Amino acid sequence: MAKTRKIGGSLVITIPREIVEFEQLDENQIVEIKIKKKRKDYFGALKGIGEFTEKDKMEDRR
Repeated sequence: MAKTRKIGGSLVITIPREIVEFEQLDENQIVEIKIKKKRKDYFGALKGIGEFTEKDKMEDRR
């Protein structure tokens, strides 16, 4: 995964060194890149909020 950044009117990414070495990439080499946006993972976002109580169910929060 890589984070995009803006240079001029373009977005660019940096290929991590581990991938460069594994794929034996060189400067000015043509490569194919497949783009897939990472979905946000909200798992655990509400950790510690606890369960609803009878009082919570009775309150009208409109």
